[in-house]
Amino acid sequence: MYFAGVDLAWAGRNPTGVAVLDRDGCLMHVGAVHDDAEVLAALQPYVTGDCLVAFDAPLVVTNRTGQRPAETALNHDFRRFDAGAHPANTSKPEFADIPRGARLAQALDLDMNPWSAAGRRAIEVYPHPATVALFRLPRTLKYKAKPGRNLDLLKSELLLLMDGVEDLGHAVVPLRIAGHRDGYDAWAELRRQVASAQRKSELRRAEDPIDAVVCAYVALYAQHCPAGVTIYGEFATGYIVTPSLPADLAPVSRSWR
Repeated sequence: MYFAGVDLAWAGRNPTGVAVLDRDGCLMHVGAVHDDAEVLAALQPYVTGDCLVAFDAPLVVTNRTGQRPAETALNHDFRRFDAGAHPANTSKPEFADIPRGARLAQALDLDMNPWSAAGRRAIEVYPHPATVALFRLPRTLKYKAKPGRNLDLLKSELLLLMDGVEDLGHAVVPLRIAGHRDGYDAWAELRRQVASAQRKSELRRAEDPIDAVVCAYVALYAQHCPAGVTIYGEFATGYIVTPSLPADLAPVSRSWR
């Protein structure tokens, strides 16, 4: 069984990160693609049998305006950690018809119900709350390019994210970066790319594949530790699967670091 992560560009104009873990948590593949055909081609070798594909993108959107109930519920727990979800609704062009993630899941013949017992499934995930819960962060890592964040900050935060992913090798559900040569070489190249980046755009190209590894790990974690995840929302109106927020974890002030 394989566990894939897809950090999906909602509208298809930006790169999409794709990562795959095997049943033992070994990183088999990580990289970036663009259009739907490239996403499907990257996943195809790993989804012919049982699989769980975790999309960082809405799969089910039915509300005309505002937030989905899943986003409201997740934000209640995670917004204070700066890990709230962006609102998805059908008034946005990318969700006016079938969301891109749902189209891809359907093309791969994956069951999108998070409570399904099917062998071939897709779920919606979100890396920010996942990293807060998994790494016990008092606030999300600030590796996304936004006004006021300089190159040095973005680089250091993205390297911290990579450190956290590598430390999952010691988790109860391990992620083995060095378990497969192709996956390890691709990850090592991402680390070199981040460490040597001279422009924000160089970091942006590495960010999507790294997020995809987090998504793939959430799929692996959900499979092996179902009691440790929370499913916000419902299948009918949209949902988000994430490792559960630790009860004793508290945020800190925005001046933290």
